[in-house]
Amino acid sequence: MKKTSPNFLTEKIMPRYGILGGIFVVVFIIILARVGYIMIGEHEYWEIVNDRYESNRKIMPAKRGDILAADGRVLATSLPEYLLFLDPMSWEPDSARRVKDQHRRDSILYNCIDSIVDGMKAVIPELNTEKLRKNLLEGRKARRHNIKLHSRRVSYIQLTELKKLPLLRLGRNIGGFYQEEFHRRKRPFGDLANRTIGKFHPSKDMAFSGLELAYDSILTGRPGVYHRERVGGLPVQIIDTLPEDGCDLVTTLDVETQDIVENVLRDHLRKLDALAGMCILMEVKSGDIKAISSISRLKNRKYAEIEPRAVTNLMEPGSVVKPMSFMVAMDDGKITMKTTFDTGSGVREMYGRKMRDANWRKGGDGMLSVPEMIKKSSNVGVSALIDRAYASNPDRFVEGLYRIGIAEDLHIPIPGYKKPRIRFRREDPSRWYRTTLPWMSVGYETQIPPISTLTFYNGVANGGKLVCPRFVSAIRRGDEVVEEFPTKVLREQMCKPEVLRNIQICLEGVVGKNTGTGAAAYSKYFSIAGKTGTAQIWERGRLTSRYLVSFAGYFPANKPRYSMIVCIEKEYPAYGGGHCGPIFKKVAEAVIARQLNTNYAAAIDSTDRKKDLPHIHPGNLSALHRVLDALELSPSTRHDDRANMAWGYNAGGKSHISLTPERPIVGVPSVLGYGLRDAVYRLERLGLKVKAQGMGRVVQQSVSPGTPLRKKMTIKLTLSPEDKPEKPADSSVPPTPHIDSAQKDTTRKSEKTPSSSFQKTTPLSTETQRVHTEKSSDKKP
Repeated sequence: MKKTSPNFLTEKIMPRYGILGGIFVVVFIIILARVGYIMIGEHEYWEIVNDRYESNRKIMPAKRGDILAADGRVLATSLPEYLLFLDPMSWEPDSARRVKDQHRRDSILYNCIDSIVDGMKAVIPELNTEKLRKNLLEGRKARRHNIKLHSRRVSYIQLTELKKLPLLRLGRNIGGFYQEEFHRRKRPFGDLANRTIGKFHPSKDMAFSGLELAYDSILTGRPGVYHRERVGGLPVQIIDTLPEDGCDLVTTLDVETQDIVENVLRDHLRKLDALAGMCILMEVKSGDIKAISSISRLKNRKYAEIEPRAVTNLMEPGSVVKPMSFMVAMDDGKITMKTTFDTGSGVREMYGRKMRDANWRKGGDGMLSVPEMIKKSSNVGVSALIDRAYASNPDRFVEGLYRIGIAEDLHIPIPGYKKPRIRFRREDPSRWYRTTLPWMSVGYETQIPPISTLTFYNGVANGGKLVCPRFVSAIRRGDEVVEEFPTKVLREQMCKPEVLRNIQICLEGVVGKNTGTGAAAYSKYFSIAGKTGTAQIWERGRLTSRYLVSFAGYFPANKPRYSMIVCIEKEYPAYGGGHCGPIFKKVAEAVIARQLNTNYAAAIDSTDRKKDLPHIHPGNLSALHRVLDALELSPSTRHDDRANMAWGYNAGGKSHISLTPERPIVGVPSVLGYGLRDAVYRLERLGLKVKAQGMGRVVQQSVSPGTPLRKKMTIKLTLSPEDKPEKPADSSVPPTPHIDSAQKDTTRKSEKTPSSSFQKTTPLSTETQRVHTEKSSDKKP
């Protein structure tokens, strides 16, 4: 056997490896040179290619998520809108077939042009028919593929009606009609909770305020990408990346409660001619914000929500701080409920400045105990006790305020929120004066937003557990919960239990029948505890003639369910109890009234139930179902579609109950037989301005059903307690009486609900109907 030479590897194999390695090096150098040439020498060419490719790629926007109320009702949503185009030109690749197809298209267009123009005018009242006719004829003559039929976008309902017209109903491939889809942000409840929900401008794809801005990244989703290609001569949209719709935001707001708060607050601000007002309602256990409103007076003396002052207003709060001061002092063992002080004539010299009580002109209150100082809101008594306890170490008092949680950063998800500013002496001794401590103890020398003050009072109501205000409870994607936001506990115990009970006793004494500074908030139906506050506003280093007055508290006092704060900014004279107390009382009574339950079914004669079915007025079907459910009456059909707000009537007559949706109608709907609230809501959603006179049911409307809608159209409604409406133009709406959707919340009220105190403040009452009847242009729809 022949042996392999020991030099075989070095003589034969290694040279071959060397040749291969050299080839690889040469190839690598060539590739590198080519890449360099492309990057440098052909840079401009490839930039043009890239631009051409990018221009062909288009963004497919994702649907922005909805903002929902606590019960799932939509507060803000994105609705589709469409720009309309017509392509009258044939796309057939074969010339012979193209001529034939073009002749067919032209025949339809010229024969149907009058029907198209008149039909579009009926659906789009503001359409310029002459301009449309001219665009169609000139566009065809110029062989354009994208004749714009209307300069403005139309709604989905309008698009559905337009697709019934000649030529337009044939679709894009046969008739040439197509549309581009856009989205518009719509708020079904108008300006309700305006600054809390916030604003979003789809045209700029930008959120500007409120929850829309705070949760913009969550609501926005991820856009998709598509490009157009020609397939069989026709342009086809090819989706490269599917869009991912934004998540929905579930808030803690209650629609009816928010409506109550805004109406009551706005009405009182008008009566007082106040500069601004704020009101926040919080659920004690959970910290859920059920309603929040910040209303300001405009230059034209109308009122509207223009900024979220309830969370951004850093001002000296006044006497609502006094219970905080006493909580700190009691917790430190400095005072007890039996501690007294002689306030004398109501004026006391303190380090060169005079501390005055509100009734100093009447001679003062003399000797007062701790509960009496809170009840009478004695500046002299509170400041003297705090100064005596902490003058030698004022930072200990400030530490106490931080300890009970009043200075906590609440991280409110409303852009513009400001946390409280309560300063220590040690931070800047040069700006701390001997008068700082006594004036701080009665609500000056600090800056606390209303939301932080309310958080303290909610903690008192919650047995000393301080919880963070909650605006958003969950993030959802469809029915799937993506993230939940549980109640956040800031302090398990604000102070000693016995101290907390003492503070509660003091607050209950403030709101008595004809006694205490909070007497105006007294209710004969349930107990209320709270504290008034009045502070003169400093501006640019001097006192102004404006005051911030407030009332903060909770109800029912014996078993708290809600806490609330009301603040008003107005010119002198201004009083926390006299001006804010009535608002607190009215809102509290309305909220409690809505939660009273009555077994209406038990009041019905079961032996006669089938013989005497109630008459049912037309209106919102979901609301009608709730009333019937409370009466244990089952209709043969159900329509609980809250999102679409289905409107209908009882087609069963006296024999049975059959709730039937109205026949769709283009233009002004018939609201004959409606309650005023349903009628106003439905008409204002369509952009009409509503004027009404009388009480009861709508028996006449000035604009006939089916009339095309126009901008700034006004409709007058005549109401009467007699159930004799004129015959509706739409025969699908018969004039039936008695049960209506305006009664939808009355099932929550007790049979014993007394007097006007409850009824005037509910959104379902006669008083609210009068408010709608006499409403001015600054009231929300």
